[in-house]
Amino acid sequence: MIKAEGVDEVTDATFADEVLTATLPVLVEFTADWCPPCRQIAPVLSAVAAEEAGRIRVVQLDVDTSPTTTAAYGVLAMPTLMLFRDGEPVASMVGARPKRRLLQELADAL
Repeated sequence: MIKAEGVDEVTDATFADEVLTATLPVLVEFTADWCPPCRQIAPVLSAVAAEEAGRIRVVQLDVDTSPTTTAAYGVLAMPTLMLFRDGEPVASMVGARPKRRLLQELADAL
């Protein structure tokens, strides 16, 4: 998995504790090593994680090593970005996007 700097990794085993019970909204990137657009969005996610620290948490989940969570949320394309608030998905976006557009989409959902 292409690790975005400042972005934690979650797995099937840690998803509930790290995402569903989080006090802050959590942006989850469903990603994979073999996904070129995932490499493109990694620096965007790092920037968002740094700039929005305290307002939102950004994490990554490798679809190849965490198939249960991937299937539970019907994720079929990478990267899928899903925003969770109070344990529920409140927004979903598929594909890489520039930081400004991502922040705008997140603001609409927050």
